Amino acid sequence: MAKIEEGLYYSESHEYVRVEGDFGFVGITDYAQNALGNVVYVDMPDVDDEVNAGEEFGAVESVKAASDLISPVSGTVVEVNEALEDEPELLNNDAFANWIIKVELTDKAELDDLMDAEAYKEFCEK
Repeated sequence: MAKIEEGLYYSESHEYVRVEGDFGFVGITDYAQNALGNVVYVDMPDVDDEVNAGEEFGAVESVKAASDLISPVSGTVVEVNEALEDEPELLNNDAFANWIIKVELTDKAELDDLMDAEAYKEFCEK
Protein backbone atom coordinates (compact mmCIF):
# COMPACT_ATOMS: atom_id res chain seq x y z
CA MET A 1 0.00 0.00 0.00
CA ALA A 2 1.29 3.43 -0.91
CA LYS A 3 2.10 5.89 1.87
CA ILE A 4 -0.52 8.58 2.42
CA GLU A 5 0.23 11.54 4.68
CA GLU A 6 -2.37 13.13 6.94
CA GLY A 7 -2.96 16.88 6.74
CA LEU A 8 -2.47 17.19 2.98
CA TYR A 9 -4.99 17.75 0.21
CA TYR A 10 -5.14 15.22 -2.64
CA SER A 11 -6.38 15.33 -6.23
CA GLU A 12 -7.79 12.49 -8.35
CA SER A 13 -4.76 12.88 -10.67
CA HIS A 14 -2.49 11.93 -7.71
CA GLU A 15 -0.99 15.29 -6.85
CA TYR A 16 -0.94 16.62 -3.31
CA VAL A 17 -0.76 20.10 -1.83
CA ARG A 18 0.62 20.89 1.62
CA VAL A 19 -0.68 24.28 2.75
CA GLU A 20 1.46 26.59 4.88
CA GLY A 21 -0.16 29.99 5.33
CA ASP A 22 -0.84 31.49 1.88
CA PHE A 23 1.40 28.98 0.13
CA GLY A 24 0.90 25.50 -1.23
CA PHE A 25 3.65 22.97 -1.86
CA VAL A 26 2.57 20.78 -4.79
CA GLY A 27 4.00 17.36 -5.58
CA ILE A 28 3.08 13.88 -6.67
CA THR A 29 1.88 11.24 -4.24
CA ASP A 30 3.68 8.08 -3.25
CA TYR A 31 1.02 6.17 -5.21
CA ALA A 32 1.91 8.18 -8.36
CA GLN A 33 5.68 7.74 -8.07
CA ASN A 34 5.16 4.02 -7.45
CA ALA A 35 2.98 3.69 -10.56
CA LEU A 36 5.49 5.63 -12.68
CA GLY A 37 8.56 3.68 -11.63
CA ASN A 38 12.05 5.22 -11.82
CA VAL A 39 11.65 8.96 -12.43
CA VAL A 40 14.25 10.30 -14.88
CA TYR A 41 13.02 13.86 -15.60
CA VAL A 42 10.71 16.48 -14.10
CA ASP A 43 9.41 19.29 -16.31
CA MET A 44 8.55 22.29 -14.11
CA PRO A 45 7.15 25.74 -14.81
CA ASP A 46 9.15 28.92 -14.26
CA VAL A 47 8.95 31.13 -11.19
CA ASP A 48 6.20 33.77 -11.68
CA ASP A 49 4.20 31.45 -13.97
CA GLU A 50 0.51 31.18 -13.17
CA VAL A 51 -1.00 27.74 -12.52
CA ASN A 52 -4.70 26.95 -12.52
CA ALA A 53 -6.52 24.23 -10.63
CA GLY A 54 -7.24 21.30 -12.92
CA GLU A 55 -4.75 22.40 -15.57
CA GLU A 56 -1.36 20.99 -16.59
CA PHE A 57 1.74 22.68 -15.15
CA GLY A 58 4.49 20.25 -16.14
CA ALA A 59 5.28 16.57 -16.49
CA VAL A 60 7.12 13.72 -14.84
CA GLU A 61 8.94 11.21 -17.02
CA SER A 62 10.00 7.76 -15.92
CA VAL A 63 11.70 4.89 -17.69
CA LYS A 64 8.29 3.45 -18.57
CA ALA A 65 5.90 6.42 -18.92
CA ALA A 66 5.40 10.16 -18.98
CA SER A 67 2.64 11.75 -16.95
CA ASP A 68 1.27 15.29 -17.02
CA LEU A 69 1.26 17.19 -13.75
CA ILE A 70 -2.15 18.69 -13.01
CA SER A 71 -2.24 21.52 -10.48
CA PRO A 72 -4.65 20.94 -7.58
CA VAL A 73 -4.71 24.69 -6.85
CA SER A 74 -4.49 28.07 -8.60
CA GLY A 75 -1.80 30.64 -7.95
CA THR A 76 1.59 32.02 -8.83
CA VAL A 77 4.70 29.84 -8.79
CA VAL A 78 7.09 31.39 -6.26
CA GLU A 79 9.65 28.58 -6.18
CA VAL A 80 10.51 25.36 -8.00
CA ASN A 81 12.36 22.46 -6.40
CA GLU A 82 15.67 22.87 -8.24
CA ALA A 83 17.09 19.71 -6.63
CA LEU A 84 14.79 17.71 -8.94
CA GLU A 85 16.57 19.10 -12.02
CA ASP A 86 19.72 17.13 -11.15
CA GLU A 87 18.12 14.38 -9.07
CA PRO A 88 14.60 13.59 -10.33
CA GLU A 89 14.84 10.22 -8.56
CA LEU A 90 14.28 12.10 -5.27
CA LEU A 91 10.57 11.69 -6.08
CA ASN A 92 11.01 7.92 -5.86
CA ASN A 93 12.96 8.18 -2.59
CA ASP A 94 10.29 10.25 -0.82
CA ALA A 95 7.52 11.84 -2.86
CA PHE A 96 6.16 13.80 0.11
CA ALA A 97 9.49 15.30 1.17
CA ASN A 98 10.27 16.41 -2.40
CA TRP A 99 7.58 18.83 -3.54
CA ILE A 100 7.77 20.09 -7.13
CA ILE A 101 6.48 23.67 -6.97
CA LYS A 102 5.61 26.21 -4.29
CA VAL A 103 2.58 28.31 -5.19
CA GLU A 104 1.14 31.49 -3.68
CA LEU A 105 -2.51 30.48 -3.46
CA THR A 106 -5.11 32.75 -5.05
CA ASP A 107 -8.25 30.90 -3.88
CA LYS A 108 -8.13 28.74 -0.77
CA ALA A 109 -11.76 27.71 -1.37
CA GLU A 110 -10.39 25.40 -4.10
CA LEU A 111 -9.03 23.21 -1.32
CA ASP A 112 -12.62 22.19 -0.56
CA ASP A 113 -12.69 20.35 -3.91
CA LEU A 114 -9.75 18.12 -2.94
CA MET A 115 -9.67 14.92 -0.89
CA ASP A 116 -8.30 14.48 2.61
CA ALA A 117 -6.05 11.53 3.42
CA GLU A 118 -8.92 9.17 4.25
CA ALA A 119 -10.87 9.96 1.07
CA TYR A 120 -7.70 9.63 -1.02
CA LYS A 121 -6.96 6.24 0.55
CA GLU A 122 -10.43 5.04 -0.42
CA PHE A 123 -9.96 6.49 -3.93
CA CYS A 124 -6.68 4.59 -4.40
CA GLU A 125 -8.24 1.33 -3.24
CA LYS A 126 -10.90 1.43 -5.96
